[in-house]
Amino acid sequence: MKQWISAGMLASVLWLAGCQTSAGMAEFTSDGCSLFPDGTPSSPAQWCDCCFAHDRAYWQGGTQGERQQADQALRRCVLDRTGNPALADMMYRGVRGGGSPVFPAWYRWGYGWPYGQGYRPLNAEEHQQAKQLLQRYDRLHPTGFCQQP
Repeated sequence: MKQWISAGMLASVLWLAGCQTSAGMAEFTSDGCSLFPDGTPSSPAQWCDCCFAHDRAYWQGGTQGERQQADQALRRCVLDRTGNPALADMMYRGVRGGGSPVFPAWYRWGYGWPYGQGYRPLNAEEHQQAKQLLQRYDRLHPTGFCQQP
């Protein structure tokens, strides 16, 4: 009996570990540059599409290295759009400081997954799910989130 309980407990733990993301992903959402302006008063969406691309990466989540790449891509994009290294660095520092998956915020790394996803590579099924949900978003929102007035 004792061996059966131990085997049953082990089976339960393995089953729960395999179900970590069984709830699946939420639909993709973006709010542009979370907690930061999307542009200047004269160009209100000047760097919004940089943030939109960043949101797509953050929603999907993945490894620490993938987050670092997404944050660096945001910095480069903002610098390319504005020519302002101080602004690009400020935004980079903001996402590095505030975007950790440990924060239960709507803009955290991996926000498309239930809280607790943390840093981990997505498996093939999860990549496929993310791809399908992004394609769905793109079909429903052909102009994306950012629009110049």
